[in-house]
Amino acid sequence: MNQPHKIRVGVIGVGSLGQWHARIYSEMDDVELVGVYDTDTKRAREIAERYSTTAYRDMLELARACDALNVVVPTDKHRAVAGQIIKLGRHVLIEKPIAATTQEAEELVALAQEHNVILQVGHVERFNPVLTAVNPKRQQPLYVEALRIAPYPPARFGLLPRGTEVSVILDLMIHDLEIILHLVRSHVVDIRAVGVPVLSKSEDIANVRLRFDNGCIANVTASRISMERQRKIRMFLPDAYISLDYQEQTGKILRKKLLGIEQSEIPIHKGEPLALELRAYVDCIRNRSEPVVSGEHGAEALKLAVAICQSIKKGQT
Repeated sequence: MNQPHKIRVGVIGVGSLGQWHARIYSEMDDVELVGVYDTDTKRAREIAERYSTTAYRDMLELARACDALNVVVPTDKHRAVAGQIIKLGRHVLIEKPIAATTQEAEELVALAQEHNVILQVGHVERFNPVLTAVNPKRQQPLYVEALRIAPYPPARFGLLPRGTEVSVILDLMIHDLEIILHLVRSHVVDIRAVGVPVLSKSEDIANVRLRFDNGCIANVTASRISMERQRKIRMFLPDAYISLDYQEQTGKILRKKLLGIEQSEIPIHKGEPLALELRAYVDCIRNRSEPVVSGEHGAEALKLAVAICQSIKKGQT
């Protein structure tokens, strides 16, 4: 039996997150990690040596040598970097959020359509095995509560701490916003949001209450100034209550029975969400199929995140 041809990939940006993209690709049998690129050439050489690949000095030279690229650079650089790659006719996975503004997101989606390339957005939590416990086509949430908190990112020489170039809403909360949009499948009709900057120029902690056209309510909290890490979501369905822990990859379901409430653990096959995400991306390229989180999905989540930021600013005036 013939082995499938190897998909040639490259990683642009090999900092704290991009290094793991390179590592995972280096372990895939049907992928060739052509090379990596980073504005920090020393870092690029270090990661290239670690994963037996090439450190490119020119981003577009790397792109021309690949079938697909992963863009793992600061959000405010997404439009410029991914736009150039798409124009070369290469497939792109962009880390979330898709872009810094809704206009930039729409431009990237349009470019991908124009050049007939796959555009996937790195909402990695969608690949967390705990979400297999929920089927949005059969289970319509009535109320959703999501919590995502983490310590403030460490300082970096000459750079802002990772992710703090944008609000915590675009940095962390957007994971839950994309998931909730996926689960609820209805339009947001009301936004009530609060948020404050503590160590950054934009919000470091925020809470939002969303009301959807179908009646569902979602309450979402995100913070990057916590002493601990938590990533949880709870859903109340017409016939059950589901509690999921993304970090521990555990879940429980409670159902109303004739003699009371029955609680049971949800069987979850644990896995590394980023590896599952990159596997899905490679499969999309090989099969020319629709990504789990497409550019359109990423743009929709960004649009909601930006609307929440605007709601907070409006409330402060």
